Amino acid sequence: MRRYTIPALGLLLFFALQAFAQEHFSEGPVWEVSLIKIKPNQEDAYLSSLQERSKPFLEEQKKQGLILDYKFFFNMTQHDPHDWDMALAIQYKNFAALDGLAAKEEAIRDKIFGSKQTAQQIGEKRQEMREIVSTMLLREINLK
Repeated sequence: MRRYTIPALGLLLFFALQAFAQEHFSEGPVWEVSLIKIKPNQEDAYLSSLQERSKPFLEEQKKQGLILDYKFFFNMTQHDPHDWDMALAIQYKNFAALDGLAAKEEAIRDKIFGSKQTAQQIGEKRQEMREIVSTMLLREINLK
C-alpha cells in the first residue's frame, strides 16, 4: 500500500499545481516570432522586400482568416553587434490553427508569387540580406 501512496501523492500534487497555475491566467493566441539579423548595408533592400513581397502574403493570410495579425519590430536595445535587428511576429488563434497551414500557405503563395520557383528565388535573395537568428512559438496568456 505504501508503494502506491507516494506516486498517488505525486499525481495529486501535479494536478493541484496545474489547477493553481490555471487560476491565474487564461490561454490566449499563439505567436510565431522570428528574430532576424539584417546583413550590413542591406536594411533598405530588406525592408523593400518585406513591403513588396511579405506584406501582401501576410495580408492575404489575414484576409483568409489563417492568421489574426502580424507585426514587425526593430530591436532598439541591442546588447552586442551580433544581436538581432528585427522581429517578425505572426499571431494565430491557437495551436490548432497551425494544423494544415503549409498547404493553405502554398495556395496563397501561388496566388501572390505566381509559382513555387518565384517564391524560392525571393527566399534565396533574402538569404543574401538577412540571417534568421531564432524562431519560437509563444503562447500569449491573459492574467486574471
